Amino acid sequence: MEKNKIDRREFLKTLGLGAAATTAALYGCAPKSGSGTSAPQGEVPTDRMTCRTSSSTGDRVSLLGYGCMRWPLLETPAADGNPIDQETVNTLVDYALAHGVNYFDTAPVYLQGFSERSTGIALKRHPRESYFVATKMSNFSNPTRENSLAMYRQSFRELQVDYLDYYLLHSLGGKGIETFRQRFIDNGMLKFLQGERAAGRIRNLGWSFHGSKELFEHMMAMHDSGEAHWDFVQIQMNYVDWRHASGRNLNADYLYGELEKRNIPVVIMEPLLGGRLSRLTDHLVARLKEQRPTQSAASWAFRFAGSYPKVLTVLSGMTYMEHLQDNIRTYSPLEELTEAEYALLEETARDLLRYPMVPCTDCQYCMPCPYGLNIPAIFAHYNKCINEGNVPKSAQDPDYQRARRAFLIGYDRSVPRLRQASHCIGCRQCVSHCPQTIDIPQQLHRIDHFVEQLRQNKL
Repeated sequence: MEKNKIDRREFLKTLGLGAAATTAALYGCAPKSGSGTSAPQGEVPTDRMTCRTSSSTGDRVSLLGYGCMRWPLLETPAADGNPIDQETVNTLVDYALAHGVNYFDTAPVYLQGFSERSTGIALKRHPRESYFVATKMSNFSNPTRENSLAMYRQSFRELQVDYLDYYLLHSLGGKGIETFRQRFIDNGMLKFLQGERAAGRIRNLGWSFHGSKELFEHMMAMHDSGEAHWDFVQIQMNYVDWRHASGRNLNADYLYGELEKRNIPVVIMEPLLGGRLSRLTDHLVARLKEQRPTQSAASWAFRFAGSYPKVLTVLSGMTYMEHLQDNIRTYSPLEELTEAEYALLEETARDLLRYPMVPCTDCQYCMPCPYGLNIPAIFAHYNKCINEGNVPKSAQDPDYQRARRAFLIGYDRSVPRLRQASHCIGCRQCVSHCPQTIDIPQQLHRIDHFVEQLRQNKL
């Protein structure tokens, strides 16, 4: 056995699987004809993962896809600056593959540029045919042909592969058609990538989207005219964004509908809306528990995303083993939503919109802040306190003192003072990087004003 490889016997022993486990159980999906109810709570089946077949290439892709933007981190980064805990990543990847997850999505810009390398190290230990790897051209800041080609070739080296299963034009969005043309048309990169697909070094070519209707329609027109054939498209879709997308983002029902009409496979990102749909308020969780007492709030969001037939895979950034296990159970196999459950989730979405949360998905694109703020952590604490009922509206609230104390103590513990919202000078460098089109300085100033009122007891 090569030094960095895992053979079948060692893999079985490491994951605690019986010797009778089959290769199909280890790598890939349940048989196409497989059906049945989802696994009992606690059981994590190895051979019942729901899969979808790509209409472009016939790939059998696991409905649960692994988003590699949130790999577990070391307490202290390595000497080369790599912050990723490779040993834990290896364990998570091994477990995912053993339980039917076969799609892994990364990008050159994730985790300070180390996600591709870490993903490649973990996957290289397994047979190449046992997984699909997706990465992206993230040429936001320097879209020259030279830089774009260098980024493309670097992805092959970092991932240690000689072909890419899924390749995306990364985050087409708010800056519109002109910026898309600068990144991919004027520099000849789209034609180059189409040539790479024809040569087999890219098996599926698509794009991820956060943007305007004008740009989306432009991309659809390119497909319709034959100027560009899109093998798949990645969109943000969850039961809030289905009809209630925020900012300049388009409602997911429109995006999905346009792709479905063209028989273009859909990859889903943000099924939990940056984790918000796994951290519902107590009364919303209780309402879901009435219907399915043993299942998590997150499972409802994953069932929603998976219940649409043109969805090829649903990405989840699973930092912890318990999240991976919960999502595997949800899709092993998928139980599609009933009409009553769709209605319940629409009601839940409407209730969520009554709370003044910041629609941050913790993508980290706004980081690093030149003035040292931890922007995602500030928003995460504020949203968490709303979910827990610790954002009092006035000193007259009956639970004011308890909520005030919980908010302020939690804020200082989760965000060091020098990285809090009070240090935002409004330079607005972060705004253009936000795929959710949040006016970040405005939100930071709003939160800082609220914090100061709490500290001075003047709410």
